[in-house]
Amino acid sequence: MKILFLGDVVGVSGRSMILSSLLSEIKSKKIDFVIVNGENAADAGVGITEAICKDFFNCGVDVITTGNHVWDQKEIMSFIEKENRLLRPKNLFEPSPGKGFGIFVAKNGMKVGVLNLMGNVFMKKCEDVFKAAEKFIEKHKLKDEYDFLIVDFHGEITSEKVAMGHFFDGNATLVVGTHTHIPTNDARVLKNGTAYQTDAGMCGDYDSVIGMNKDNSINRFLKKKSTNHFPAVGKATLCGVTVDCDVETGLATNIENFIYGGELKNSY
Repeated sequence: MKILFLGDVVGVSGRSMILSSLLSEIKSKKIDFVIVNGENAADAGVGITEAICKDFFNCGVDVITTGNHVWDQKEIMSFIEKENRLLRPKNLFEPSPGKGFGIFVAKNGMKVGVLNLMGNVFMKKCEDVFKAAEKFIEKHKLKDEYDFLIVDFHGEITSEKVAMGHFFDGNATLVVGTHTHIPTNDARVLKNGTAYQTDAGMCGDYDSVIGMNKDNSINRFLKKKSTNHFPAVGKATLCGVTVDCDVETGLATNIENFIYGGELKNSY
């Protein structure tokens, strides 16, 4: 069983690369299940729309996760209520539209649980993420309701993400961070069998500042004439991880960086 997780998709650049390349990558790497964090996939680089979700599903994405920008395109609030394959962070304050956890059937017929969580440090206010994770682990067990569990932890700081990886170790197949848009070089299988990486990186143009136009971003830091952030539009790199899973235990046997196309293609 092989699972592909792709980090935050940023704007038209990242979106176009997924639409043009994902199906061939699924076939060539024999991927059984694909999760994509799509919270920045809209043209403005924030939020996601119904049309984008449908395009992603049509090109091989099984589940879309999100984060702090989930509601930035207002139309998604009604769409998420009827589309179970689109998740929002489970620890958002209730009542919130949609769900933060779902169980899905992979191409090979196995059941994959996907849990979307959001950090508390330097992020929008939400329920205590470790309390939410603790409740989840008490209620849901690996190889009980589902064969594998993927956790997208959308957070700002590395220590919170690493702690969450260890907290789930042995109870999840993969814990992977999103939100900071830079792929970290710490992919590994933890002691109790959970694959982990602090941040999956982004799917977007890396000739940028975390996906946004670099000149405008620098001017904003310099407090010179600038506009609101807008996405860079050069050729994108797809970034994430692939995980080989043990079908008997539901745990990971291997995790590798996934880097495809664009500026980073020869960097790893």
